[in-house]
Amino acid sequence: MVAEKKFKVCLVSISLAKGGLERSCAMLSQMLDAHGHEVHVVILNDEIDYPYSGKMLNLGKMKTEKDSMVKRLLRFRKFRNYLKKENFDVIIDHRPKNNFERELFYSKFMYRELQKIYVTHSSKKTEYLTENPAAFSKICKKNLLNVAVSKYIENEILRKEGIDNSLTIHNAYNPTWENEIGEFPNILQNKKYILSYGRLDDSIKDFSFLIEAFSQSKVWEKDVHLVILGDGKDKEILQNLAASKPCVKQILFLPFTNTPFEIIKNARCATLTSKYEGFPMVLVESLSLGTPVVSLDIISGPSEIVKHQKNGLLVAERSLPLFAEAIQDVCFDDALYETLKKNTKSSVERFSMKSIGEKWNKLLQDGL
Repeated sequence: MVAEKKFKVCLVSISLAKGGLERSCAMLSQMLDAHGHEVHVVILNDEIDYPYSGKMLNLGKMKTEKDSMVKRLLRFRKFRNYLKKENFDVIIDHRPKNNFERELFYSKFMYRELQKIYVTHSSKKTEYLTENPAAFSKICKKNLLNVAVSKYIENEILRKEGIDNSLTIHNAYNPTWENEIGEFPNILQNKKYILSYGRLDDSIKDFSFLIEAFSQSKVWEKDVHLVILGDGKDKEILQNLAASKPCVKQILFLPFTNTPFEIIKNARCATLTSKYEGFPMVLVESLSLGTPVVSLDIISGPSEIVKHQKNGLLVAERSLPLFAEAIQDVCFDDALYETLKKNTKSSVERFSMKSIGEKWNKLLQDGL
């Protein structure tokens, strides 16, 4: 048996806080470390919510309230010097890539002569292929590889832009979450509730749609609650929308927590109403904890995770009556609910950190 090679890997992310992208990057550091690779993590903002493995270069600590171009250039220089000094075998870059000039700078200066893998976390092309995908694709073609977090992203976005050095490795979940004790808020004791969680950015997550559908479902008339867990720029707008509904007393807003596991485990279901995603961690995490899901069948992610009427409900179109009906079904059809719940955990075993870690390790063994 040939001994596995060990590599020196640098993961790059905006931060390790708040979102699914950031959580998946933090978990990748743990997965690669578990395979014996030397892992370094570079973050651009000083925000860390999730556990990670390896050495950290936190460039965000160099930021000040009055951030100037000179200070930005100093951070870039520190980053470039770090990359040169450490002599990494490969860089795995998770940053959103929404500005072509910036990415040209990274390609020609920051990552010059270095092996790199870009990870695409969203199905919205302008978030990861910049405003000029035709030109950016030329940069991607020079990468060692381009990893998509869903089959849709690989086949319908990257390959359709001619980025053929692409493959899919889904995001992972951590099986130990099942055993982690998170705080369970007193306000939820003895309550039946459906849950939605994530960054409160309504232009992406469309919590407004969920609030409207919950209101139309009338499940609140039987004292079922809607819990929206998280923080973000649209929290006040969403609270005002909730306040305008007759079910306002049954809509609860809870702040972000990096240990939401007890809240997820005790929910009747978790919901996803995003306008677009890559590979939504909310669905995988919830199913791994034994909680069925109700999701809009948006173009990237849900259909690769949710099997309709097996581990959750997929709503075919962005229709308030259809989503309201799905909420009713999962809340009150006990036979359906038991079927969904029975299939939750087994349906996502292929996304465990062990399985996904092995795929990343194989990528490194075969590609470097």
